Order: sequence, then C-alpha cells, then structure tokens
Amino acid sequence: MSTPEVPFPYRPDSLALKHDGGGRPVAFAPAPEPLPVPVYDNHTHFDFGDSPVDLAAALDAAEAVGVAGAVQVGCDLPSSRFTVAAVDADPRVLGAVAIHPNDAPELAAAGALEDALAEIDSMAAHPRIRAIGETGLDYFRTGEEGRAAQHHSFRSHLEMAKARDLALQIHCRDAHEDVLAVLAEVGAPSRLVFHCFSGDAELAQICNENGWYMSFAGTTTFKNAQNLRDALAVADPALVLAETDAPFLTPHPFRGRVNASYMLPYTVQYMAQMKEIELSEMCLQLSKNTRAVYGSWHD
Repeated sequence: MSTPEVPFPYRPDSLALKHDGGGRPVAFAPAPEPLPVPVYDNHTHFDFGDSPVDLAAALDAAEAVGVAGAVQVGCDLPSSRFTVAAVDADPRVLGAVAIHPNDAPELAAAGALEDALAEIDSMAAHPRIRAIGETGLDYFRTGEEGRAAQHHSFRSHLEMAKARDLALQIHCRDAHEDVLAVLAEVGAPSRLVFHCFSGDAELAQICNENGWYMSFAGTTTFKNAQNLRDALAVADPALVLAETDAPFLTPHPFRGRVNASYMLPYTVQYMAQMKEIELSEMCLQLSKNTRAVYGSWHD
C-alpha cells in the first residue's frame, strides 16, 4: 500500500521558513540530540495541518533521534480513517480512533452520532488499532447545551474499549471531576491514559491509586505549568508516558513552531530532569510503559 501523505509542513533538519495554508511563515526547530534508548510518541496527529508531507519521512526523522514509533490518534471519522490507512502503511505506527468530545454535540444535533460511533467501533477491530481515543469531556469549548452528548459519547467509547480490550486515551479539559465521576459510574478499561495530562498532584495521586497512565506533553515545559511539574513529581514512574500531541504543544523553548514526533526528546529530557532520573533510565521506563499500554509495534 502506498504511504498516505500527511498534511502539515515538516522539515526537522532545517530552520528555513515555509508557509502555512494562510501564507504565514512557519519555522521548524532543530533536531534534538538522539535519546540513548528508543521511546515512542504515545499521541500524535500526523494528519493535522496545511501542507502535505510524507508519513515515512516524518517517521524517519523521529527514528533518527530515538523515537522508534508513534500512536497516530483519530479525533473524528476522517482522521480515524486516516489512522487506519497509516497503520497499514508503516509498521512504526499504531493507532487510536474516536470521536473527539467537541465533535460529539455537533454530530448528535445532526442525528449522526450513533452512526459515527458504530463506524469507530468497526475501525477499532483492526489489529493495529490499539486504543480508543481521544475521547472524554471538554468544557472549555463546549457549553452546557453540549454536555449531554459529550457524556453519552464518552460512555460509549468506554464501553467500546472494554468490549474490545483496548486502551482508552482520555481528553480532559476543565472537566476533571466529571471525567472521574463517569469513570466511577461506567468503570474504566484495563488500560487508561490521561492524554496530555492537564491535572495536578491530586489527580496524579488518584491515577497512581487506580493504575491509570499519565501522558506528559510539551506543556510540562511551559513556564506557567507548575501544576504539571507537581503532578510529574508524584506520578508513579511505572505509569508515566510521553507524547507530542503534534502539531500542537511544541515544548519550550520552541513554542510557536510546528511540533512533530522528532521533537519528543526535548520533553523526555525535561521529564528526566524533573524526576531526577538518568535519561537512559527514563527512556527505558517510558518504552516499557508504552508497550504495556499498546503492545508491541512488531506484532
């Protein structure tokens, strides 16, 4: 199968400016020093952005700095379909499929949510789709009128993950208490990941107690993110993952540039410093944890 093209601008070996779809210049950060032990980007979006790039080239650049593979994450039907194509195209990709909580109210209003959920469930049968996600609750962009649809969608995704014995990637924004309430009501699958962990030390301790994974992104390096550093400090190392959420959330000091999987080492290095763990030890733990959640990239 031919490699699908990935629509975002990508040249990690260059600081040259390109232009996005609106004609604005886009700068790319230099490649970091390679990690001593390979890790995996637990959450990325190869299909987001404006300019096409070859998926294999993006993965080659990541692999060159010690990022051995990635979990491509769907947020709606088109991106989930892309995810299925991507996992077929390159063995360095595993996938997650879902309807994002911000899309659920619109689909519900159009009478299309149940059909969309059914298609997600069908795609989840693919052997290289290893997670349902990203799903959850987001009260930042959706008001009270859309919360019922979000809750229904979240519950449906939870049941889907449990029925298929897949991991679940949670998107949570301004809704931690309600996410925890739904998990208590419906029950969590055996492997649960708080993607782009956005809570505090208290939520991290709840995750420790329940065996839930916490995936830290470039936001951990932001100057105004002390809550994330406090959470990372108390997080059980056996429950910690790393991600880019690319092309978003580029780590400091490159905020404002396009993020990509090749930039994950910047976040991993920072995490090791915050946890006061040798970088090689952090990488070994992250790799072990990631495989515990998603299985082997080589199956």
